[in-house]
Amino acid sequence: MSSTPTAVPSADPGLQQPTLLTGLWQRKIPHYPDTPARSWYLFLVVITSVALYYQLFVSGAVGNQLIAYFHLSFRYFVGIFIIGAAFGAVASVIAGLLDRWGRANMVAYGTVICSLLTFLAVPACTTKEAYLIVYCLVGIVEGAVLVATPALVRDFSPQLGRASAMGFWTLGPVLGALVTTEISTHTLDAHPDWQFHYRLCGVICIVISLIGLVGLRELSPALRDQIMVSIKDRALVEARARGLDVGSLERDQWKQMLTFNIVGSAFAISIFLAFFYTIVSFLPVYLATNFGFTSAQANALGNWYWIANALSLVLTGIVSDYLKVRKPFMIFGAIISIIGVYAFLGYTDKPGTDYYTFAIVLSLIAVGSGIAYATWMASFTETVENRNPAATVAGLAVWGGTLRTVVTFVLLGLLLVVTAAGTLVNYGPRLQEIAAKYHTEIATIQTVGTDTMAKLGANPNDTAAQVAALVKLTGAAPGDVQTTLALNAKYPQELATLQSIDPAVLTKLLINPNDQQSAATAVGQVAKKFNIPPDQAIARITAAKVVPVNDLAVASQVGPQLTTASEQLKAVSAIPTADQQYLSDHAKEVQQAQVDSPKQWRTWWWICLIAQVIFLPFVFAMSGYWSPKKAAEAAAEHEEAVEREMESLSL
Repeated sequence: MSSTPTAVPSADPGLQQPTLLTGLWQRKIPHYPDTPARSWYLFLVVITSVALYYQLFVSGAVGNQLIAYFHLSFRYFVGIFIIGAAFGAVASVIAGLLDRWGRANMVAYGTVICSLLTFLAVPACTTKEAYLIVYCLVGIVEGAVLVATPALVRDFSPQLGRASAMGFWTLGPVLGALVTTEISTHTLDAHPDWQFHYRLCGVICIVISLIGLVGLRELSPALRDQIMVSIKDRALVEARARGLDVGSLERDQWKQMLTFNIVGSAFAISIFLAFFYTIVSFLPVYLATNFGFTSAQANALGNWYWIANALSLVLTGIVSDYLKVRKPFMIFGAIISIIGVYAFLGYTDKPGTDYYTFAIVLSLIAVGSGIAYATWMASFTETVENRNPAATVAGLAVWGGTLRTVVTFVLLGLLLVVTAAGTLVNYGPRLQEIAAKYHTEIATIQTVGTDTMAKLGANPNDTAAQVAALVKLTGAAPGDVQTTLALNAKYPQELATLQSIDPAVLTKLLINPNDQQSAATAVGQVAKKFNIPPDQAIARITAAKVVPVNDLAVASQVGPQLTTASEQLKAVSAIPTADQQYLSDHAKEVQQAQVDSPKQWRTWWWICLIAQVIFLPFVFAMSGYWSPKKAAEAAAEHEEAVEREMESLSL
């Protein structure tokens, strides 16, 4: 039997094909579209998703700049993502309730609103509170569109082509992240101001959103509320649609979606993506605080992840559709990702790890995640369809709400586990600036110790602190330092005289005071040093004889070292008081955080790895076949059933 659209009357005779003008609001189409039109609609969904996620992820790319500009603590910075995710979770659920307003309308108008916020509102923020509010507004739009876009992809893609379509749809967050990191990599050095990146993002996304505003369409409820296994079902779906009781199908949708295989699967993929949401938000912070990478380098590393992920999503979708199975791919991809995360966490305590090592490991994780996620999205929508195809948006709302809720708790967990990151982000940059400017002086402080330096700062005449500092700097015995300091205090002029004499000459005089040649040499050296006549030089040398010989021997040996050490301590005092106080308040804390950070991040990556392992058993609860052979047999049986039903409808 022919399955061309001309063989069957309109699926909904009361529904007119939208025009360019009426399509700005009334976007439902009465026929299942031909392949070119269907591909165009799918393309629009993908590029609007890319635009939306570009706007959401740009905050992570310029995270270091935002922290510096708004003077954000790391806790506040993470809190922005947490609150945004929480609002997104609520919006995802609400989107399921607003399905009658139109899936395409939610996407088209939501993306326009979001683009205007990105271009106008975000760069205008001058306080951290204002930025938080606008970010939450973007999160609300993203949460709603997160539900509506995969629903549109499901509507326009039969089950046997679903993995390919979902692979392309998943390019939304992946390409959004890739565009973000690619643009940031090439512009951050020239434009370190974060507002530039938001304005650039806004301009690009406004153009894309306007294309979507004009071109996006959706199927009528009678068409989309059915299961289409392959494109060959098109005529049958339209024939059924003429007598379909849409109202009965759309009753009790939420109750039907709250089952283990749907809620459990949504939870499983949400925790599986804990690693993804960590690096999309904090990869620059992680690489900067633990490995010293610049923001541009970190974003360039992100490119490796997103490109590998994008390729695996698309290729996996094509192969999965060809073999007609999803579950083996989900298991295989998850195992690859788990191996990659295990390798990744192994480098947390190796600060010398090079750029390309991270690039390879991140690419491995990306490939595994792409294989698992593309086929999971296809299988999840098929699982929802098998329960009730009319409840697609409700099912996706369950997934979207679960995902955003889990992300909220993931970020809260990150705050609790990786506490050192906050210290390094909050205090590390300024300490690095101070260290670069006062490198030698800080080396002195580190040798002496911050406690001793604090005592000297509070009381420069603290003798005990002076001795402790000089002992650390010279390595001399405390008794020798005390003796020399006492001599300097009691005989300052006499010691200055003796120190102006060459040590070899002074030694000869001490051994033999009647050595005329040495005496004459000493007088000449003192006269030259102090620019005085010989008789005054003789007088100074004579006066210096009151210094005890034994103490003088100690002072002669230790004195030059103490002079150098005293100059080092004096140089420390040249550091501005505010910088000294900052060093005193935070240097120890940051040093400890540098020790703790690798351990804490290792713990966090272990949590992400365990979450991916937990994902595996939930695969068994989802719809679909394990065997390509059985899947092919089921597809053949379905085609025969379609032919029989079409023949019965023709009689």
